[in-house]
Formats: sequence, C-alpha cells, structure tokens
Amino acid sequence: MQAQETVPFSGYQKFVIFILAITQFTVILDFMVMSPLGDILMRSLSLKPQAFGFAVSAYAFSAGISGLLTAGFADRFDRKKLLLFFYIGFIAGTIFCGMAHTYPVLLAARIVTGLFGGVISSISLAIITDLFSLQQRGRVMGYVQMGFGGSQVLGVPIGLYLANIWGWEAPFWLVAVLSIAIALLIALRLRPVTQHLALQNDKSAFKHLWHTLAKRNYRIGFTATALLSLGGFMMMPFGSAFAVNNLGLTNAQLPMLFMVSGVSSLVIMPLIGRLSDRIDKFKIFTAASLWMLIMCVVYTNMGITPLGIVIVLNILMMMGIMSRTIPSSALTSAVPEMQDRGAYMSINSSLQQIAGGVAAAVAGLIVTQKGTGTPLENYNIVGYTIVGISILSILLMKRVDNLVKEKLVDKKV
Repeated sequence: MQAQETVPFSGYQKFVIFILAITQFTVILDFMVMSPLGDILMRSLSLKPQAFGFAVSAYAFSAGISGLLTAGFADRFDRKKLLLFFYIGFIAGTIFCGMAHTYPVLLAARIVTGLFGGVISSISLAIITDLFSLQQRGRVMGYVQMGFGGSQVLGVPIGLYLANIWGWEAPFWLVAVLSIAIALLIALRLRPVTQHLALQNDKSAFKHLWHTLAKRNYRIGFTATALLSLGGFMMMPFGSAFAVNNLGLTNAQLPMLFMVSGVSSLVIMPLIGRLSDRIDKFKIFTAASLWMLIMCVVYTNMGITPLGIVIVLNILMMMGIMSRTIPSSALTSAVPEMQDRGAYMSINSSLQQIAGGVAAAVAGLIVTQKGTGTPLENYNIVGYTIVGISILSILLMKRVDNLVKEKLVDKKV
C-alpha cells in the first residue's frame, strides 16, 4: 500500500485528544498499578498467586459485564454525558479502593471500579471514531494510548513511591484526586457528541444490542480483540513479583524499571501512530506481534539478571506490545457503522476486559509459589501460551484488515 497524505488536526481535535489521553491515563493507571503493587499486596495481605490473580481479574470481569449491560444504551445518549457519568462512578470506586484494608473489601472495591472504569475506553473510542477520519486514527490512537506509557513514567513510579511510604492504598488516592480535576475539565470544555443520535433505528436497547451482535463482520472484530487481550494480559499480573522474586530486583528498583519502560512507550507510540496512518496497518501489527512473541519467551525464561539488562529487555518487549496495540485499535475502530459505534465499542471493550480477566485468572492457575518471597514457578509456560494465542490473533486480524479495505473501496469509512 502506498503512503497516504497526513490529515492535520484542528485545534478542538487536539483538545479532544488531550482530554481522552489524560482520562485514559487515570483509568489505565488504576488498573496497571495493581501489577507493580503485586509483591507488596501479596506480602501485606498474605495472598497466594491465585488469590492475587483473582483480585486483578475481578476488575476485568466486572468491566466486561458492565460493557455488555450498557452496550444497548451506548448509542442512545450524548457520548459526553456517558463519559462523564461512568468517569464519576470510576472515581467513586477508586476512592473505595483507597479505603479498603482487607482482601474481601479490596475485591469488592475492584469490582465497583471495574463496573464503571471498564466502559470508559469504549466511550472514548466511539468519540474518536465519530470525530476523526480513518486517515487520522492511527495518530489519535498513538497519542491516546500514551496514557499507558504515561502511567508507567509518572503514575506507577510515583504510586510505588507513595506505597512504600504510606502503604498500598496511597496510589488509589493519587488516582482519585487527579481524576476529579479531569472530570471538571470534561464537564466544562468537551462539546456534546450527538451526531449518531439522528441515525438510530432500533426502538429498544435490547434490539440494538442484538442487532449489533448479529452482524457477522462485527463478530469477527469482537473475536480479534478478545484474542489480542487474552495474550496481552497474561504476563501483566505477576510482572513485579517475577522481577523481584526471580530476576533479583528490589522493590526500590521497580519504579526505575517502570519509568524507563514508560518513557520508551511515550517515544514509540506516536511514531507507530504516524506510521499506521502512512503504511499498511496490518503489516505493522504482524511485525510487532512476531517481535513480541520472541521477547516474551526470552523474558519469561530469565533468572537472576542485572537491572540494566532487565530494563533493556523490558523496553524491547514494550516495543512489540505497543506497536501492535495501535494499528489493531485503528483497524477494529473502522469495522462498525456510525449508528452502531457505541454498542460495538462497548461490546468490544467488554470482551476485551473479560478476556483480560480470563488471562489473569489462567495465569494465576499456571504460576505457583512455594512460599512468600520464593521464586515464581511456571512463568515461562505463560510465555509459551502467549505465543500460541498471538499467532491466532495475527490470522484473525488479517480478516479484520480485509473487511476494512473492502469498506474503503465502497467509500463507507
């Protein structure tokens, strides 16, 4: 495919990118911080890997259920109002996490946070698809996904620093305070997003949900996203515990590891976003997936390793993970029609969250630990499992790519 001309952003579009990126930053940080807090939480609450894996997956499962429940309504309201409603609920859930002091209460708090936080990404994607052309979406996804890297550069290191001083609850209070300021900015500056309302034909939310699920092309996109998430989430829950107990890092070194990996993401993601708008998105996705497979196998088979080498390998692994997320998000965003985008994105996000929850739970069953502070066992099996899942993801994403190119020929995107 030949290089395409880059379509510039308007001033308001730049603001939308900023507000969605910083919103994603807080939501991702709330989810991501559980992994680096893993070793501290497991020690503080005397948790086994299986219990901790379930605590991580509880958020994902509740987010998935929430996405399915709201999918039928997602195209029936102003997307700004939906974003603000669920973001306020997310803030309340995060405060609940900060007030938790026992495992059952923490579990309940993660479920509440997931019910609201899991829908925010799908609403953001629907807004992006409504306000930006396909030729702009690679760059938009690259900038918005910077929330992931930003959470590692700023949020996770600061959260870990606060957790080491005031306890594991501190990072959740950090997220809550920041999110309140962002919610005010959304309420005051983001314009209503209502173009899709004029295209609604379904009289009931249930019919709209059913019609969205019934479309074959949409189901291909849903399955591709679920497989992508299934492979992507398996390593995450035990990343910090593996680094401490197997690679020999200290809890004091973890902030540096996450910060450097996050900085690399901030550099990589805008670059990949621009390339995705100029070069074939599927080719970038395939190359990134193959690179990630190699790095996952290498990393999960490591033993005691100096910090510098661990950092380098983390950066190389992040290159693969991030470089496949951006083009795949841009491709799947082009599958639905405008009148179905909210429902499609909600279902897509729901399946993504559920797949992530399944991945965390399965990883918790695979990984074992003989005692507190001892090396994790079978983490390499998680790496091999990711290889198989990711190969299937490539094959399915090719079908999504074919669908999108057919729509481009028909001038429907």
